[in-house]
Amino acid sequence: MSPVNNAGGGRANRRGRPGYDKESLLRVAVRVFNERGYDGTSMDDLAKRLGISKSAIYHHVAGKDELLQLAVDRALDGLFAAAEETAAVEGRAIDRLEHLVRASVAVLVAQQPFVTLLLRVRGNTAVEKRALARRREFDHLVSGLVAEAEADGDIRPDIDPAIAARLLFGLVNSLIEWYRPRGGASGEEIADALCKVAFDGLRSGPRPAPPRGG
Repeated sequence: MSPVNNAGGGRANRRGRPGYDKESLLRVAVRVFNERGYDGTSMDDLAKRLGISKSAIYHHVAGKDELLQLAVDRALDGLFAAAEETAAVEGRAIDRLEHLVRASVAVLVAQQPFVTLLLRVRGNTAVEKRALARRREFDHLVSGLVAEAEADGDIRPDIDPAIAARLLFGLVNSLIEWYRPRGGASGEEIADALCKVAFDGLRSGPRPAPPRGG
């Protein structure tokens, strides 16, 4: 899939005020949307944060909706690229599921502000509705993998695949609330820990005996 910052053809490389191209403007806009909420952010707010006029912003984008579209597509394109990569992985469904979880963690770590914004959209605009539809499509892919792994006998049969998928990616998505890239664990370490917690609980097999008291 094409990188989002190539959207709009040659316009992506045009500059308004020196120091701001379309990509850097988008990153600041996403930060403001996450701080204030998309609905609570005006073009005046963006211009003030950027230190440029609204007309300079319009030099790059048609308006706030286009910035939101670019931002949520950045996150969604990363997740669907992870899904496409996973489809090419050989092995059992549960192995592909774990690969998708790890790849999705990598997307979140690399694009945390964009994924954060995606997870906060509520369907109040046409752009948000399209984003939610794509999220449901991704969720369906995950549920399908869980169901396939259950049919293979690799996931406990007493867990509904749709519920398992939601819980699994609830763990992944929780990273937006607490993960900080500086001074903490690496994305790979986070993925390792998450997969140990999730898959040791999902895999079928005998349960260990409870510890004896005293």
